[in-house]
Amino acid sequence: MRISTQSFYQQGVAGMAYQQQRVFRVQQQISANTRIITASDDPVGAARALGVSETLAKSDQYKTTRDRATLALSNESSALDSVTSILQNVRSTIVQAGNGTLSDADRTTLATTLQSSLDQLVGLANTGDGNGQYMFGGHRSGSEPFVKQADGSYQYIGDQGQRLMQIDTSRQMASSDDGRSVFQSVQGGSGYVASSGSANTGSAVFSSISTVDATAANYGSDFSISFTGGNYTVTTKATPSVTVATGAYQDGNPIAFGGLQVSVSGTPADGDKIDVSTAKNAGTDMFGAISDLVAALRKPIAGGGPGAQAQLLNALSTANVKMKNSYDNVATVSSSVGSRLNEIEALDTAGSSRKLLDQTYLSQLQDLDLASALSDVVERKTALTATQKTFAALQDIALFNYVK
Repeated sequence: MRISTQSFYQQGVAGMAYQQQRVFRVQQQISANTRIITASDDPVGAARALGVSETLAKSDQYKTTRDRATLALSNESSALDSVTSILQNVRSTIVQAGNGTLSDADRTTLATTLQSSLDQLVGLANTGDGNGQYMFGGHRSGSEPFVKQADGSYQYIGDQGQRLMQIDTSRQMASSDDGRSVFQSVQGGSGYVASSGSANTGSAVFSSISTVDATAANYGSDFSISFTGGNYTVTTKATPSVTVATGAYQDGNPIAFGGLQVSVSGTPADGDKIDVSTAKNAGTDMFGAISDLVAALRKPIAGGGPGAQAQLLNALSTANVKMKNSYDNVATVSSSVGSRLNEIEALDTAGSSRKLLDQTYLSQLQDLDLASALSDVVERKTALTATQKTFAALQDIALFNYVK
């Protein structure tokens, strides 16, 4: 068979180009430290590696989100710890204020202490999150959530939204709690709160409310106990009201109604009233409860007789129950924050394990066996050299070389 000179050169060049391409491909793999340069190198492996790489990228994003959620919840936990500590001090001050040997001046001093505690609580309620937002403002976190009104009360102007973060594939978590749920709420089952009427003039002092039968008719309603002519009448506060108990008042004897029981001591004046309401209807604002207590302690009782003393004792009793309810509510929120932090930690641990497995699998799919690659380079360079030498030798073959 006759081979033309042009064909000979074309085949020789093509052979050398092929060997050079093989060497270049291995050199690329060594430089990139991967065996898959293009999808054509391993279509199935490339597709799987792409999927694993995407999973790893998502895992990194979830980890970043979890870090942000951890920071937000840690800041909230710190603020709630401070709130809890202040509420404990307030409750201790309430007990101290019940000491019958205190003077009006002493109680005024305690009122000043409580006012300072109130200011600290408001400051914590308006805490910033370090990013120009307010921690307890809900979705309306661009301005202070609690604003002081002209009458001295504090109005919550935030909303009850929670900022959610996607911390894992199928898990969204609230990274904040709104101020109303923390500072102006009580837990369900907080029971009842008793308070005396502001116009009371008698010396009647009530004890704490106890539940004796939660299945009784009217249990869960709000009640009003009124005193007239040595008798008491208990009615519901609903409209229309319903009389649930009546009887002759006896100093120190318990009054039972609607599955509840309260003991009243002293001598009530005609027209005196005691309000017995569920905790959620008795006023859930811890700021308002402390403000009422401050006002009661600043009101002189010297010379006011048994009626003034009774009003103070009843105010202290009411404040004590409200502060306990507020404390329990903050403790519950704080526990929720702690649970969320624990969950994030568990997800971080699981995420790290998954990431390690994914990285191992990705390595198996695309990492280069360096020893094998170096061996391939030597082998393919040898083949290239042989091809080049063969081409050089053959191109010198001519008939004239054999003519003498």
